[in-house]
Amino acid sequence: MDVGTTVRVSIAANYSYKDKRSGDWVDNVKWNEVTIFNEASQGFVKRNLTKGDLVYTAGTLGQTSYERNGERVYGMTLACEQIERLAKAEGRQDAPEDQDASAPQAADTDIPF
Repeated sequence: MDVGTTVRVSIAANYSYKDKRSGDWVDNVKWNEVTIFNEASQGFVKRNLTKGDLVYTAGTLGQTSYERNGERVYGMTLACEQIERLAKAEGRQDAPEDQDASAPQAADTDIPF
């Protein structure tokens, strides 16, 4: 989390789809930059959210681009106007308290913000 006059956080958006060729389910994760300008929301994030929490966000989408290894990479950003912490659904482990050390983790160098 980057704190200054704005709060910037990275949020993972998980989604699944069924592969047409193999018929197997494929899980995907997209990382999105969220910039929070509203002071009340900034305070909420600082006091109440930790890594792995499920959240709802709403705001204005924008597109960014940057160069990585000589290649132009595009991403989406959200100027957050509303953020809420969500409760985990019973029986689901979308955001486990103790993450499995063997699970692949996103490297900070892969995320441009």
